[in-house]
Amino acid sequence: MFRYSYLGKLDRCRRGSTPTRRPGVEESAFLPPTPTARPASSSAWGTARETCQRAEKRPPVRRRCGRQWRVLLFRRGRAVLAALALLLAGCQSGPHRHPARSSAASPQSPVVTAGQSASPLSTRPGAVSAVPQFDHIVVAVVENHSYGEVLGTGRSRFLDSLAATGAVLTESYAVTHPSEPNYLALFSGSTQGLSDDSCPHSYGGPNLASALTAAGKTFTGYSEGLPSVGFTGCGSGAYVRKHNPWVDFPAVASGLNQPMTSFPSDFTRLPNVSFVIPNLDNDMHDGSVRQSDQWLQTHLGGYARWASTHNSLLIITADEDDRGHNNHIPTIVVGAHVKAGPSSARVDHYAVLRTILESLDLQPFEQAATAQPVTTVWSS
Repeated sequence: MFRYSYLGKLDRCRRGSTPTRRPGVEESAFLPPTPTARPASSSAWGTARETCQRAEKRPPVRRRCGRQWRVLLFRRGRAVLAALALLLAGCQSGPHRHPARSSAASPQSPVVTAGQSASPLSTRPGAVSAVPQFDHIVVAVVENHSYGEVLGTGRSRFLDSLAATGAVLTESYAVTHPSEPNYLALFSGSTQGLSDDSCPHSYGGPNLASALTAAGKTFTGYSEGLPSVGFTGCGSGAYVRKHNPWVDFPAVASGLNQPMTSFPSDFTRLPNVSFVIPNLDNDMHDGSVRQSDQWLQTHLGGYARWASTHNSLLIITADEDDRGHNNHIPTIVVGAHVKAGPSSARVDHYAVLRTILESLDLQPFEQAATAQPVTTVWSS
């Protein structure tokens, strides 16, 4: 009976009026005894009754808020423990080191010697180039005149106007004599061991057209006087194969060997890279500097104006000089991103080829792999 009477009174006390909490009073100071602490005597019952009566005069316990604080502290405790675990793991594993780059992933450019089979050439993943990436590049080649014989003489008004608005490479040099090995150097990065203008020849090494094709890009060579698409003869009228290096590479599709009459008037239809080769009458070989200058203005003047506003580039260079000026040749760069003015950086045909490869994000090959691209003429 006593136990029943005590528990009943205690329960009624607990269910009594809810007191209001006073500021600064801790929750544990007025919580009623836990049900497991049952008094064994009347003195215990008095103590419990006094505690309950005191609790009636105190403010209510905001237990919901208390539970939120406990949850928050619990979560912060877990975060601290996780941070400590990570710290300990880092201490045990020692200082972080970057993994060594394997030789297979080395960015070094392979050099393929003349006569070797061309390995697949594709874009270089992750490469960063100092050369702008152009949508179209046109390279025109004239013949056998030195820098001083072409520019600033009053005989080449069109080329002089391009030199005034574009960049002039004042230290540009051919790589050898006579003509044919220079064309090969500009197209394939090698003279292929050739020391004359003989014809025909067939080479299996890497070249610009094959590199572009392997990378999903496009190339076309336009030769004035070429009698038919894909023609492989050594000459026809004023056309000569020795100035048309892509014909010497059987891996290059015959359809990429086009006459100049196929050069599009809609320049958006141009391939990524084009070579333009005037015939012997219009390339300064048999004709005059003035005649060649007029031909270039007629066939490339419109493209030169268009290129500047359409992320495209025109390069006009010579294969070699007249053998009297240390092979010093004129080279003019006109188009988008070009900083007008002279550039005194020394360049040659391999450097021009390397510049084209860099712009199209292609792996350099042969002598172009060790040449430095032209980087001093770009405005952005």
